Amino acid sequence: MNEMLAFLARHGYVVVFAYVLADQAGLPLPSLPLLMAAGALAAGGELSVWLLIGLAVLASVVGDALWFGLGRFRGRSVLNLVCRISLEPDSCVRQAQDSFEQHGARLLLLSKFLPGLGTAAPPLAAIVKMPFLKFLLWDGLGSFLWAGSSVALGYLFRAQLEQVALYGARLGAGLFLLLGLGLVAYVTHKFIARRRFLRMLRMDRITPEELMRSIEEGPPMVIVDLRHRLDLAISTERVPGAIQIAPEDFAARHQDIPRDREVVLYCSCPSEATSAHVALQLRNRGIVRVRPLAGGFEAWRSAGFPVEPLIVASAN
Repeated sequence: MNEMLAFLARHGYVVVFAYVLADQAGLPLPSLPLLMAAGALAAGGELSVWLLIGLAVLASVVGDALWFGLGRFRGRSVLNLVCRISLEPDSCVRQAQDSFEQHGARLLLLSKFLPGLGTAAPPLAAIVKMPFLKFLLWDGLGSFLWAGSSVALGYLFRAQLEQVALYGARLGAGLFLLLGLGLVAYVTHKFIARRRFLRMLRMDRITPEELMRSIEEGPPMVIVDLRHRLDLAISTERVPGAIQIAPEDFAARHQDIPRDREVVLYCSCPSEATSAHVALQLRNRGIVRVRPLAGGFEAWRSAGFPVEPLIVASAN
């Protein structure tokens, strides 16, 4: 432990910049403990507080700008990629969209404090066409709040952190083993929970090819577009004949769906999680002939099947 602190004291600026950049690039490397340790060293005069914060902010903004650029040029696929490598891939996209719709650019002030949003917010800002300079301003302020508060915690609680380091030195390798086992247990729990979630949602999907044949040959089907309002604001197309219903509106609008026809649901989230959730809700309400569209709208469009202009239903 003492050797690690000595190494951080000698190479702290380079380590902080590289570590924060890797964290913001999406690697599972929590920066808070490192920034707090650097802040504690700064309290002892071994590092400069303002240089530490400046480098952390710079690394954070550089990493976020890379994700913003990818989001601008690759669109929705980048957001899905970011969420697929997170520990909550099935709720990440929807959570990011809901938060961005509610808070707009102000979300960038707090996204680094909210699990799952720190990496998802930059590409989402690009997808909704936020100007780059506006993004840099809000992201820079958010990065400063995050990095500054993290370093300040270490600076203010230096004595307590020194006690932790002392106990860690006494435990030696046992501490790292304990921390490693805790991390493995946490990741394993998330993995098992996700596998259980996917098993719960496992049901027959309809492929884009099967849906196209049904549209052409019958019998008539009800096609429901579950995409988020941010997706609808960007996209101008839909599967022919699809009706748009937000998932949160199904409790009030499920009677709008005929019980005597097969229902196909599509969304734009990883693993069709939203479609599968809604399908389970409909089955619980007596609509048993319901299937998610495999791959969602992107799979339909990528297959080259016809689309039509999007018509968003009135709130009334």
